[in-house]
Amino acid sequence: MGTWDAKHRQEHGGAVTPADSAASFRNLCRSSPWKWQSLRFEYSDSASGTGPVRAWLRRPGALRLESADGTLLNSTTGINDSRDGLYISATRKSWLLPAHLVTPVYDDGGLVRRRPEAAYGEPSFGNGRFAAALDPVELAGNAPVPLEFPNANAVEILEPVHDVEHEGRRALETVVSPNLSYRPLDPEAPLCGPGPTRVRVDAGTGVCVASEPLDGEARRPGHWIRILAVDEYMLDDLFVAEPMNLTDVRSHIQWPLRPNPA
Repeated sequence: MGTWDAKHRQEHGGAVTPADSAASFRNLCRSSPWKWQSLRFEYSDSASGTGPVRAWLRRPGALRLESADGTLLNSTTGINDSRDGLYISATRKSWLLPAHLVTPVYDDGGLVRRRPEAAYGEPSFGNGRFAAALDPVELAGNAPVPLEFPNANAVEILEPVHDVEHEGRRALETVVSPNLSYRPLDPEAPLCGPGPTRVRVDAGTGVCVASEPLDGEARRPGHWIRILAVDEYMLDDLFVAEPMNLTDVRSHIQWPLRPNPA
C-alpha cells in the first residue's frame, strides 16, 4: 500500500466548501448503513503484508472473499437461518431491526446526524479494521456531542477536510487524532492510531477507504479499499460454502419423453 502518492491525492480546489465541513465529515462517517446494501471491492491491510483480497458483501452479514488469483478465502454460511428458540429466550437486542429499516436523523445535506438504535455490525476478516472501515462510525460517534468543546468528539480533526479523488471516486480526506472518548470497534486494530492518522471516507458510500498513521514513533498498520461496484444484485449462491446449483432458466431444458406403451 505504502505512502499515498500524488495521483491518489489529487485535490480539487483545496479545502472543501462549508457544506463539507468537519460536522459533515462526521455525519458522513455515520451514514454507511443507509447508503448501500451490497458492495464489491478490493481490500488491503498493511498488517498482513499481502496483496489485496477481493470481496463481495451483501448486508446483513453475507461476505465472500477471494485472493487475487481467485482462491476462495472465506464464504458466509447460515445466511438463511431462521430465528429459532434461541431468539425466544434471548435479550431485547436480538430483535433489533437492521439499520436500513429504521430512520435516522438527517442533516440538510442528506447525511446522518444521529443514528437510531438498530442491529449494526459488519462481517469481519483478519481483524476488526475490516468491519470498522465498512461502517466508520467510530470516527464520529452515534450523534454529535452536546457542545463543541475541545477534545469532546471521538476524534479531533487536525486539518481542513479536503475533497479528493480515490480510485476514481470522490472522497473526503483529513487528519484525525483520538480523544479520550474514542472507542474503536477493535482496540487492537483501530481506524485511528494513537497519533495523527490520515483517513479518507468515500462520499458515495460512507466507507472509510483508506487510513494511514502518520506518527513515526508509533507507526501502526493502515488499510486501503478500492470500491468496484455498489448495490449490485448478488445471489445467495455467491455466499454459501456449497453452490445450490440453481437451474439457469434462460437455457432450454430437455425433457425426455417416455415411449408410448403398446
